[in-house]
Amino acid sequence: MAGSELQPFRQRSLGRFLTSWVRDPRAIGAVAPSSPMLARLMVRGLCAGARVVELGSGTGAVTQAILDTGVRECDLYLIEQDERFVDHLKRRFPGAATVQADATWVGEHLGELTDSVDFVISGLPLLLFSDARKRRLLTAAFKLLGAGGAFHQFTYGGVCPVSKRLLGGLELKASCLGFAAFNVPPAFVYRFEHA
Repeated sequence: MAGSELQPFRQRSLGRFLTSWVRDPRAIGAVAPSSPMLARLMVRGLCAGARVVELGSGTGAVTQAILDTGVRECDLYLIEQDERFVDHLKRRFPGAATVQADATWVGEHLGELTDSVDFVISGLPLLLFSDARKRRLLTAAFKLLGAGGAFHQFTYGGVCPVSKRLLGGLELKASCLGFAAFNVPPAFVYRFEHA
């Protein structure tokens, strides 16, 4: 996208984001689209040829960063609950498979991808989820992930958004990929993998 087109595009994206956040802040879980710094952290380790599922794609800030790693649109699956974001994503990324759904039921919508996904990238507000909802989400996501697959999650809290007890019960481990200090608000990115 040309530099002269980028600023109006960002303004439209922020407008869509804020409108959706005002309607249902618990569903959106953020006050602004992900910054470029956060998006780069979220896609650390992705490369051409990877198959990726993105949960809570929003306006597509992280989606674009995924594609910038060399992932092809045809290898990208977007799950977004907000209807306006879904329409926007379908126009912006026509080659990706975009599904309007509650991402905690990702297995119901992408079951054909079982054991074939390399990364799940999540923009969901996990800090607002109950342990039962987190368990359902992670269980479904790890059924999609192949051997060596990873789940990337950002959070605004200074600690991992999934408790050690829950991680242990799911036989997962967490590591912090980094801190996006200039995101609004500042955010940490965690990688979950099989222990």
